[in-house]
Amino acid sequence: MSRNYYDVLGVSRTADDDEIKRAFRQKAKQYHPDANPDSPTAEARFKEVNEAYEVLSDDEKRSAYDRFGDNWQQYQGFNGQSPYGGAGEAPFTDVSDIFESFFGGAGGRHGGFHRSGDFPRAGQDIEQAVTISLREAYEGAQRIVSKGGRDITVQIPRGAATGTKVRLAGEGKPGVNGGSAGHLYLVVTVGRDAQFERLGDDLQVDVKVDAFTAMLGGKVEVPTLNRRLRLKIRPGTQSGQKLRLSGKGMPKLRQDGVYGDLFARVVITVPAKLDPAQRDLAESLRASLDKS
Repeated sequence: MSRNYYDVLGVSRTADDDEIKRAFRQKAKQYHPDANPDSPTAEARFKEVNEAYEVLSDDEKRSAYDRFGDNWQQYQGFNGQSPYGGAGEAPFTDVSDIFESFFGGAGGRHGGFHRSGDFPRAGQDIEQAVTISLREAYEGAQRIVSKGGRDITVQIPRGAATGTKVRLAGEGKPGVNGGSAGHLYLVVTVGRDAQFERLGDDLQVDVKVDAFTAMLGGKVEVPTLNRRLRLKIRPGTQSGQKLRLSGKGMPKLRQDGVYGDLFARVVITVPAKLDPAQRDLAESLRASLDKS
């Protein structure tokens, strides 16, 4: 059994004439052999689309098809003639004729169409590198791109990472023969930051904690990308330990109000110099700790 004509055009059984015509034009352009020179099935699909349209665009033929399906022709009284007309010829005698009908004489390889010259082709996309700081990635940034004598202000979204692409639709190379223009993509690189290390949507920062605060507990200040916070240090905190500040990392790209985490990595510091009295106290503390 042949394919259902409605399925061939991608329309419902209740589609009106305009819907059928639009679907036909779209499918005909999609499967025209000159638009698909490397496809072994394009011409067959194109003819199938043409056949479906010739039936569904004719009220009498469509009515017969709806009632009798694949056997509709015998109930139309064609008696072996072509379903396209008394002379046995389809209204489009060649697969290129559809282009003559739609586009005013642009035939195919069967009728003068030059696929390398006349067929509409979209313009190429263009990529352009742009570098932003980590803080700009946190807050969002703007860049001005000059294109064709125009200055275009581009918004780089919050949470952008290295490799993020920002599209400027239609700002690429122009199309050919009426084809659409390509796009311009800004490819983002986020520069290294002197204080924060980025780990995906998370951040990591070193926090200096003096030895006594690490031993006894206390509070220290932790920098973030928008303000400083007070962080509680538990007694016995070790150097290199990472303390999580939930939701204080990078904003997640295109997810409003959603953030990664900030990890404060403890770096324990000791005095560079001690006076004699301080040294005696330190020695006493070390001796007491050695005994415990």
